[in-house]
Amino acid sequence: MARSKVNIGGGGGAELTFTAYTPAVTSSVAISSGTPTRSTPTALSVARYSLAATSIGDYALFGGGNPTSATVDAYNTTLTRSTPTALSVARYNFAATSIGDYALFGGGYTSATVDAYNTTLTRSTPTALSVGRYSLAATSIGDYALFGGGYTGASSATVDAYNTTLTRSTPTALSVARYILAATSIGDYALFGGGYTGASSATVDAYNTTLTRSTPTALSAGRYALAATSIGDYALFGGGYPSATVDAYNTTLTRSTPTALSVGRYDLAATSIGDYALFGGGYTSATVDAYNTTLTRSTPTALSVGRYDLAATSIGDYALFGGGIPTSATVDAYRPEAIGFYQEMPIGTVFDFGTEITATVKQNFIVTPATGYIKYKKGDL
Repeated sequence: MARSKVNIGGGGGAELTFTAYTPAVTSSVAISSGTPTRSTPTALSVARYSLAATSIGDYALFGGGNPTSATVDAYNTTLTRSTPTALSVARYNFAATSIGDYALFGGGYTSATVDAYNTTLTRSTPTALSVGRYSLAATSIGDYALFGGGYTGASSATVDAYNTTLTRSTPTALSVARYILAATSIGDYALFGGGYTGASSATVDAYNTTLTRSTPTALSAGRYALAATSIGDYALFGGGYPSATVDAYNTTLTRSTPTALSVGRYDLAATSIGDYALFGGGYTSATVDAYNTTLTRSTPTALSVGRYDLAATSIGDYALFGGGIPTSATVDAYRPEAIGFYQEMPIGTVFDFGTEITATVKQNFIVTPATGYIKYKKGDL
């Protein structure tokens, strides 16, 4: 088992030993490799598409879907699957996000229902959306979870906000009513981008932490059925019908257009892990595109099964892509591998991970998996 052990010496020093140690990729000291690696954990308990996903505490949740389902599958940080209490209403084409101690699943076909799961996966049903709708989008900012847009028989501009106590309010509506849009957050802003109004939309609406709305520069190309996630200082909107375009917004909402997806596609899913934003799947595609914090694109191993209308979220060291069309229970997990980490030690400390070295600087890089020792010299870290 990978581990580290500290022995404190009577003379005020300490010895730290490592056996096949690799830090969590989300650790602040870890240095990640350029290509996240894929694994295939236990499948969803029920095959489905048009589902929604989000994470809370130590769990990634995949809820609902079509064929009409109320099932919720939960994956913990070791990717062990459990099946908590089902949604109160079976539904699909809905949205999910998390705020405070709650994961929220809102709306869906013919529904205004909101289901909330706390960190122990106990379900409650807070006040419903102010307007029942489907093909909406959700994200969170500050103390609020936001559900925006959707379809009611006509395009909707409604935004519902839930605070950390799950009290609902209705901030200013979107500037343009639309559905099949995408949402993510960056800095002090929640962004709702793209969508369909009867034609492709390029509109982006931004809500700050007080839920004041502004309208930053539009997407470079109008599109719908796109996906969104954030990495580092950037919110990314990728793909959509019919496009490979990626638009990036920084924390001041300045837009740039990094390298496009390697394959144009729609009905894809996106999430982030470590230093990477991942866009996976899409119509007729198994492709996964990864963008690092400088927006450099790479293409890790494809999904194990090509599919679209899937959902994605992240937990612990893993980004998860679940479900999709053709009707699928498959879950693919991506984990950027840590290739090393920085360890702080007093100058003069001796360490050996293959070759004995005496530290001449305080921050020293160690390659993983690390087996060896650090004999700390007494001093301030």
